[in-house]
Amino acid sequence: MNSRLALPALLFLLGSVPATAQDVSEPTHAQPKLSTQPLTIISHGGVRHQFTVELARTPREQQVGLMFRTSIPASSGMLFIWPTVQESAMWMENCPVPEDMLFVGPDGVIRSIAEDTVPESLAQISSGGPVRATIELQGGITAKLDIRVGDRIENKAFDQATQTQQG
Repeated sequence: MNSRLALPALLFLLGSVPATAQDVSEPTHAQPKLSTQPLTIISHGGVRHQFTVELARTPREQQVGLMFRTSIPASSGMLFIWPTVQESAMWMENCPVPEDMLFVGPDGVIRSIAEDTVPESLAQISSGGPVRATIELQGGITAKLDIRVGDRIENKAFDQATQTQQG
């Protein structure tokens, strides 16, 4: 279910954590549910789609993400806010169900979507350019709700990150 950061991004993130707090071992089980926030996707037609997303904040939380989870509820997901605007590279190792990955620019607009990712695949899933955040949702939900590139994200954590980047 989750994706892992590409090694260069993971090493960058780990560099900002005290050495004693780093856990670089291979994940072997799902992590406990992380803290959540509401997230809204405002579609091209003005329809507001409400989700509750877990916040993957630490390098370890981001590395493990949704790995080993056997379901993602339709109204749930995981939000990864990157420390800088950067290329996001994810994969589906240890993820037994498909996901939709939304790659969000610093302006809160969806830049690209990877739909119905292949479970357990090690193939990199790239944002295709610099983004501020990645959102993982239930596989197929973006097609079902007609969520598209160009739709806008509203979320407290994302708003704070973009304000920091702008200011």
